[in-house]
Amino acid sequence: MGFEPPQRLVRALGRQYGEPAAAEWLSRLPALAGEAVSARGLDVERVVAPGGRSGLVVLVRRPDGSPATLKIAPSLAAPSLERAALAHWKGWGAVELLDAADTADAVSTTASSTTDCTLLLERLQPEISLRSLPEAKALLEAAGTVRRLWVDPPVGHGFETVAERTARESAALRATDDGDGSLAPLVSAALAARDELCASSAETRLLHGAFGQGKVLAGERAPWLTVGPEPLVGEPAYDLARLARDRVEDLVAASSGPSSARRRVSRLADSLDMDGGRLRGWTLFRAVESGVRALTAGRRQTAELLLEFAGWL
Repeated sequence: MGFEPPQRLVRALGRQYGEPAAAEWLSRLPALAGEAVSARGLDVERVVAPGGRSGLVVLVRRPDGSPATLKIAPSLAAPSLERAALAHWKGWGAVELLDAADTADAVSTTASSTTDCTLLLERLQPEISLRSLPEAKALLEAAGTVRRLWVDPPVGHGFETVAERTARESAALRATDDGDGSLAPLVSAALAARDELCASSAETRLLHGAFGQGKVLAGERAPWLTVGPEPLVGEPAYDLARLARDRVEDLVAASSGPSSARRRVSRLADSLDMDGGRLRGWTLFRAVESGVRALTAGRRQTAELLLEFAGWL
């Protein structure tokens, strides 16, 4: 069969890595997918659409007939780090890595690999995420799922830290020029929050890095399991900050949006016995950073939603 990448993946890779790099990898994707399927003796059922934003997701059958999922991602997406995190979690709160034995030292793999990587994963239900549940129920299930991932990182890990990742993002924020300076107060507040949080954080846990309701899928082994980590190490409040703004379009559309947003942050912090001030600070930083990045990329509607939400905090 053909391995045509879904348009969501094409657009996402182009935005994140640039059109030339994305196009080069996508041109090689059919061959990469064919090699991965042949090497493992897999039978292909279908490509998942719209699928993810970091790699091609294919539903397959293993040689013994058992269902599985094959993910193929470019080296720029650091699939080696995803593999390392999944190998360390061993299916606890996350999708299980079925070919962990193929990596002799998965937990020490670093992002420096220049080779493309494939991951053979437990079959979940790609069409059913936490976004299919009512908001209150989805947030409760999400909080219970993500807390399982917050374990001590493996010794000698190659994951970057929250401080390192946000330092790069902060540099891009400081270089932002919105023309009329209207974003300056919000950007300054976000940068100040980040600097204070990094200076005072003592926690070091393995984090998902890109956690949200859409990254939690229905499974058989457990009701809900996370997928698609962009792992790093640091304090759990950073991981929860993305979840705090989930369904931001609904918050912005509601007349009680500002108060509802603040209550959501407080409820999430309380549900996980977390410092509400730290969660608010990371939520502010991550919303502003994502909003400014969306604005720079020309995704004005997304940017306006995120920046309005950030302004309420």
